[in-house]
Amino acid sequence: MTILVTGVRGNVGSRVARKLVAVGLPVRGTARDLAAPGLPDGVEVVHAELTRPQTLQGALKGVEKVFLYTVPQGIDGFIDAARVAGVRHVVLLSSIAVTWADRDRNPIARMHLGVEEPLRESGIGWTFIRPEALATNALAWAAEIRADGVVRCPYPGSYTVPIHEEDIADVVVRVLTTDGHRSAAYSLTGPQTLTQQDQVTLIGEVLGRAARCERIPVDAARAAMEGIYPADVAETILAGQAMTDGRPAAVLDTVEAVTGRPARTFATWAADHAADFR
Repeated sequence: MTILVTGVRGNVGSRVARKLVAVGLPVRGTARDLAAPGLPDGVEVVHAELTRPQTLQGALKGVEKVFLYTVPQGIDGFIDAARVAGVRHVVLLSSIAVTWADRDRNPIARMHLGVEEPLRESGIGWTFIRPEALATNALAWAAEIRADGVVRCPYPGSYTVPIHEEDIADVVVRVLTTDGHRSAAYSLTGPQTLTQQDQVTLIGEVLGRAARCERIPVDAARAAMEGIYPADVAETILAGQAMTDGRPAAVLDTVEAVTGRPARTFATWAADHAADFR
């Protein structure tokens, strides 16, 4: 049973691949550049791009299950190639945003629904993994924390429930390797609702020095996002932070329900990534 892991260098994909190899399963991974570093050991890596479905036929040959990143462009071509190859189950890394009331207006939700909905209708078995805030989003603060320990943000009191990428990968691997998960959608969070200031403080504690948030005007934050996010995505992020400013977010126990063990704390994530902030 070969399992295909798309984006095998990604924060989640690389961990999914390593965990599958560790339990003795044959894993094939896709990458755009086979010569670049960072490929996991024990994985057969092939060139393939989700936006170019013609590259997928060889990658999918003999594959029964797929871990898929959300790439709306080319999803119809992926589904066609997966059907031809006889793929039986696709596990999609989606987003909890698809469950929100504004999902029809939310560009992040729309992007993920652009893959979820075709998969639902494809006739191929599917499972959707929908994390809330990824703890790795905090890596955007690394340069500021390294420089002076001050993170400039418009809403230091904005809450999220950040989840460790290892926990997402553990859920994905459980879904790929055990029965009972088809046609299921799992919303995932970490174990604690934390403000941006809480997260920055925890990173500072791991580093052994003070770190704090400094409030900046929303316009300044918007300007800093230019060139990083499309304008509608930047506005969605800022609006979401405004809505959760001072409002703790819901904590879900899905990681423990699926894997049998509690989700890792943000402090654990910070310790695991301390080198990124030094």
